[in-house]
Amino acid sequence: MEHFEITHLDSFFQDIIRKFPAQYRFSSFLITHLLPERPSFVRAVAEQTELIAVLPKPKSINEDALQEVRKITKVDTLSRQLFSKIDLALDYLEKRAKGQDIILLDVGGYYAGVLNELAEVFSGRIIGVVEDTENGYKRYLELDNLPCPIFSVARSRLKVPEDYLVGQSIAFSVEMLVRGRGDVLAGMEACVIGYGKLGSSIAQMLYTRNMRVTVFDKDPVRMTQAKAAGYHVVREKKHALSRAGVIICATGNHSLLKEDFANIKNGAYVASVTSSEDELELAGLTSVYQITPVAPHVSRYSTVGHYFYVLADGNAVNFLHGAVVGPYIYLVQAEILVAISKITEDLAPGLYTVADADRKIIADTWLAYFNR
Repeated sequence: MEHFEITHLDSFFQDIIRKFPAQYRFSSFLITHLLPERPSFVRAVAEQTELIAVLPKPKSINEDALQEVRKITKVDTLSRQLFSKIDLALDYLEKRAKGQDIILLDVGGYYAGVLNELAEVFSGRIIGVVEDTENGYKRYLELDNLPCPIFSVARSRLKVPEDYLVGQSIAFSVEMLVRGRGDVLAGMEACVIGYGKLGSSIAQMLYTRNMRVTVFDKDPVRMTQAKAAGYHVVREKKHALSRAGVIICATGNHSLLKEDFANIKNGAYVASVTSSEDELELAGLTSVYQITPVAPHVSRYSTVGHYFYVLADGNAVNFLHGAVVGPYIYLVQAEILVAISKITEDLAPGLYTVADADRKIIADTWLAYFNR
């Protein structure tokens, strides 16, 4: 981003904070994709809260953004393991924010598995959580008793443009990698696993590339939606895998298990919309398949009588090309800032969303800055 664009974005976030000032200045931890535009959002979070540390998602770190964020606050290493066990999570929080009142800003439900225990044993208080993604929101929904307010922006109307454009960026990156092998998407059959907001956008983008699109989803309601949209649907995953030349996994929850890979058509390309540890059980294949790099970010998995290609080592393919969704991402980031402002000491535990009237203010402010 050029300097004047950064200044413009900073001004937008300042305007949002002015319209939605936080009632309390709590401490915070921020999990985020550290993309080129992200320092402006980090600065805004640091103004609304006492930002203790940023934990970048490890597969989406831009080096320039990383250096810029280090000027603002501490940057720590994020892993699923860090928040998978209460002793590790507690040790981290006590080291960084002992005795403080904190807000946890999440992307993907990292804190969900230990949240109840943390709320009981942490020397400070967990005042609230703000979650960005649908998969993360579902992880918090699974908790029996929420210990604090959980704000989600995952199903916000302001997120619809981002979801649509992420689908575009995924289709673009898949096409770029396939073309890197001298292949093309046109005429291939595609399988989209998961027909949620991202999956439906991906299916549409693949269809516009002259591909035959098959959809598989465990939810029969989503399958009917896919069929109504004109896509072929199958009741069993193995049937979709055996026909597809391109397979895009968009569930965030192990689309392909170890046993599924044997059903993949020879020569097919496999791509994911999130990290490999969340989407693909690739670790279980290393004893059976030989893995050979054959092009930039393309690896061939081969064994006797069977081979397929995995793109970007099974991680989100669109981050190879910046995961660009333009200024529409700022709508979601602004809603996160508004959610922070709504968290107070006396807000009861439960699931919350930003009011639609507040979303309209966000959208109107965004139009004033970015409707060029």
